[in-house]
Amino acid sequence: MAEGHSPLDQFKIERLIPIDIGGYDLSITNSTLFMGLAVLLATAFIMLAASPRALVPGRLQSAGEMAYELIAGVVKDNVGTAGMQYFPIIFTIFIFILFANLIGLVPYTFTVTSHIAVTFAIAFTVFIGVTLIGIFRHGAKFITMFLPSGVPLWIMPLLFVIELISYMTRPISLSVRLFANMMAGHIMLKVFAMFVVSLGLLAGWAPLAFIVGLTGLELLVAVLQAYVFTILTCIYLNDAIHLHH
Repeated sequence: MAEGHSPLDQFKIERLIPIDIGGYDLSITNSTLFMGLAVLLATAFIMLAASPRALVPGRLQSAGEMAYELIAGVVKDNVGTAGMQYFPIIFTIFIFILFANLIGLVPYTFTVTSHIAVTFAIAFTVFIGVTLIGIFRHGAKFITMFLPSGVPLWIMPLLFVIELISYMTRPISLSVRLFANMMAGHIMLKVFAMFVVSLGLLAGWAPLAFIVGLTGLELLVAVLQAYVFTILTCIYLNDAIHLHH
């Protein structure tokens, strides 16, 4: 492997435009840049896909309709019609994570979803939003979410603590799942790429072939992880709306 290079170098946050205001570091970093790029490309995709509205849709319009119908189906299947009022934010989360994941597969880019700070920020926002929805819809009755029905009274306090801890760890598990999958895949790609460089093209054909296959797998993982994040968001929303135990 190339000396002085680490597979973890691709995850380093680098300041592109240093900004210091009142002792606070507000610098524009590579993470900031590619998050903005993900938002820009996702917005452009939705606007371009929605603008033609042709009877015979083109590829872009078909892709947009497919994404819309996919997430609408996920919301209806996991939350019901009551969840459709939250469809815009759920669809936005899916599209942002999807584009952030896909951008990271392009050489010399930066994968923002490979950083726990980014994935936790999204997951924690979902957690707070879902919790507030549950409280506003049910008031004090929301606490029954942590009290399984049909359980003997003497064991109820213990189960309440267990259910509460399980509920509080949701943003952690949600964020770690996305971050770990994206980080692990990119590390593997970098390791095999370094093997190709060190062995040369003739001797490195095996790791090169593996990289091609792994890239296809990572493309699938990028889409799948955005989909899984969305499904879990809908499941948490369903619990808050219907107080399922």
